[in-house]
Amino acid sequence: MRVRAFAKINRSLRVLGTRADGYHELRTMFQSIGLHDTLTIRAVRGPFRLTCDDPACPTDGTNLIAKAAAAMWTAAGRRGAPRDVAIDLRKRIPMQAGLGGGSSDAAAALRALAKRWRVADVKVRAAAAVLGADVPYFFEGGTALGEGRGDRLVPLPDITPAWVVVTVPGFGVSTKEAFGWWDDAQVRQVGQAGHVNDLQLAVAGRHPIINKLVAALKREGAFRASLSGSGSAVFGLFRRKVDAERASGAMAGRRRRVLMTRTIDRPTYRRLAAK
Repeated sequence: MRVRAFAKINRSLRVLGTRADGYHELRTMFQSIGLHDTLTIRAVRGPFRLTCDDPACPTDGTNLIAKAAAAMWTAAGRRGAPRDVAIDLRKRIPMQAGLGGGSSDAAAALRALAKRWRVADVKVRAAAAVLGADVPYFFEGGTALGEGRGDRLVPLPDITPAWVVVTVPGFGVSTKEAFGWWDDAQVRQVGQAGHVNDLQLAVAGRHPIINKLVAALKREGAFRASLSGSGSAVFGLFRRKVDAERASGAMAGRRRRVLMTRTIDRPTYRRLAAK
């Protein structure tokens, strides 16, 4: 079985404060994009095994795919550690970039293993919420509003299709770091909810290149440019493919990756994510 795990961008992200449980209260707009990892699930004998073509990606129990496998094994009423299945991960979504790669991989693994081990949907959704705040979104796709930790979802009308240029500098940003920097600064940007990422100022305070990349994408004609999630990736949205291609060329540099893709609406997401 082979399944796709699509990336996301955050078209907006407002940090409303710190919750009693230690998480942050958020209001964010998620959007699916065509960039994706691929999980190949195979029947094998012996303990569960995870491999990845990116040596920087952990393949032990800390990986969310391994945690998803353990959760589905238990939800299926089986004892001990998961076994008799292997997952090969083809990694294309940059890590620590704010594109949701780990969460999307987890959601893809949950869907695939739930089908293999016949786990009820209610148990799958419950496991998704435990694995991470972003994981439930990857069962929905398209354009959606996330509230609470980002896990309370309201599907929104899909945005007009756009081309996406994603620029990833030569460093990652952990979610914990980014929110810690926001806690230190407690700065909220002024602007409409659809056009602001409150974490951008905090991350750019440590990595000034972030604001420079945002400004560069806007100069290249992006009608929307921002840090995605907690970063480090910066995205620009373009109406025309030719403009996105020109921007991709202009943004290329030795110490950063530039990726070009498209937004994905909800019906397309659900059709493609199921394969």
